[in-house]
Amino acid sequence: METKDKELLRGGQFLVKETKCEDVFTPEDFSEEQKMMKEAVMEFNEREIIAHKARFEAKDFAFTEEVMRKAGELGFLGVAVPEAYGGLDMGFVSTLLVCDYISSGTGSFSTAFGAHTGIGTMPITLYGTEEQKQKYVPKLATGEWFGAYCLTEPGAGSDANSGKTTATLSEDGKSYKINGQKMWISNAGFCRLMIVFARIENDKNITGFIVEYDKDNPNGITLGEEEHKLGIRASSTRQVFFNDTVVPVENMLAGRGEGFKIAMNALNVGRIKLAGACLDSQRRILTTAVQYANERKQFNTPIADFGAIKYKLAEMAASAYAGESATYRAAKNIEDRISLRVAAGNSHQEAELKGVEEYAIECSILKVAVSEDVQNCADEGIQIFGGMGFSEETPMEAAWRDARIARIYEGTNEINRMLSVGMLVKKAMKGHVDLLGPATKVQEELMGIPSFETPDYSELFSEEKEMIAKLKKVFLMVAGAAVQKFGPDLEEHQQLLIAASDILIEIYMAESAILRAEKNAKRFGEEAQAIQIAMAKLYLYNAVSIVEKNGKESIISFAEGDEQRMLLMGLKRFVKYTNYPDIVDLRIAIAEKVKAENKYCF
Repeated sequence: METKDKELLRGGQFLVKETKCEDVFTPEDFSEEQKMMKEAVMEFNEREIIAHKARFEAKDFAFTEEVMRKAGELGFLGVAVPEAYGGLDMGFVSTLLVCDYISSGTGSFSTAFGAHTGIGTMPITLYGTEEQKQKYVPKLATGEWFGAYCLTEPGAGSDANSGKTTATLSEDGKSYKINGQKMWISNAGFCRLMIVFARIENDKNITGFIVEYDKDNPNGITLGEEEHKLGIRASSTRQVFFNDTVVPVENMLAGRGEGFKIAMNALNVGRIKLAGACLDSQRRILTTAVQYANERKQFNTPIADFGAIKYKLAEMAASAYAGESATYRAAKNIEDRISLRVAAGNSHQEAELKGVEEYAIECSILKVAVSEDVQNCADEGIQIFGGMGFSEETPMEAAWRDARIARIYEGTNEINRMLSVGMLVKKAMKGHVDLLGPATKVQEELMGIPSFETPDYSELFSEEKEMIAKLKKVFLMVAGAAVQKFGPDLEEHQQLLIAASDILIEIYMAESAILRAEKNAKRFGEEAQAIQIAMAKLYLYNAVSIVEKNGKESIISFAEGDEQRMLLMGLKRFVKYTNYPDIVDLRIAIAEKVKAENKYCF
């Protein structure tokens, strides 16, 4: 088992170690069982969700609940739950796959599903005692009960640990009384169980509780009205008020003061699942857009034949391809890490917790990248539809409205950007990822004389992989210099952290797309993968521009004089291709393929 452990990169190590294409998992690697599951979920999505889209848009909350029950009957709510508690106990990749393909019908159902299976059920399976799991998880896994997650308060959003809700121990020591207010609670209108975070006395950290909610016996719990929201209109979102709500002491989740830890780890899983939930939405938006562009004629020509539209279709396809590549790559890393820990004797709980926590950086990266890509995709979708895109008669405006929330929940994208770099620096301090060695090497390279030899780039992706290696040097150069200058105060410099994280995000996404295309070219042939290769090259080209912009902005904001000149020269060297790709040709090739297939076909 040890050698396998050595091959499996730790979270964040993608930045300082080379990953071979054979070592990444791609959607083309799905097993027969996974393909069958995917078909079943897609069929459910078409029949139960997409066919009734109008009901969701009309704020039919009862219908959302009804479809959730059906999902429970088919086992979809229990994919991540161990068999011992009534679930299907599927691996992490399979659970992500279900989340991916069940989420594209409407954001309303996707939110209900994600809140229930992720942050509603997961905290009990990961932190619950055996008694708690036996009592509650089977009900949640089958959809007999639905779960909600009560963390956010009017004064505690991104600063989740600052909540004012209190839990006071009774005199006989047998129960807690919870008092306070929570807001933006998904599934509040139909849940039977809430994971509630409250503070005991003056504890530094909040504590988690499992709170049952029965409408007929509310136990001091009252609900606000349904919120009127921009999107996800039929997902139940309400305020929840606790007034002397009595909770038995045995319903505390994990230990006293461990609520913040539970909240953070539940969100790690939530983040990669949210990325997954945006993937099929992107595929579907692109498919809808290209079908319209093929039918809609202007100047006697289908608009899909115009270069301006081809530009959009190609960029939408490339970002969807990169999103899939990166999300499934990380999901498999998590699954493998969980298996290693189980083999080493960890409990399922411990293995899953540590497995996901290991890749918290990647989870934050994916949450940001994919939520922004799906929004851009929906925006371009509206543009391709023109005036019709703005009308409720076509599906684009709902897709755009639903996509907007993805950049806010599970931690805003700003918080996740800062987290990704902050966690990486912490890992380096702990010695889990060696950033110092590689950063020092980059500094030495900047002082040395660059090589003027023209390398041999005859092998597929040899230049692209060298570009990725150079982009990693940009990150190490910029982050290394910033850490040297600001030390532990780096987290005060939020604009710098955000710029560094944009570099980090683009490296991970572009590398994932290239490794997937390379792996598939090796097994299916370059010709068969010509368009996938084109998408990976297009994504990388765009990534280089983003890295250059953010690198330059960082350098000129924290360095001056000779240091600034040296760093800017380094940046110029690291973002320069020897042979630039013909970007217009790449886009045309990708768009022509999508146009011919009349859908996202990869």
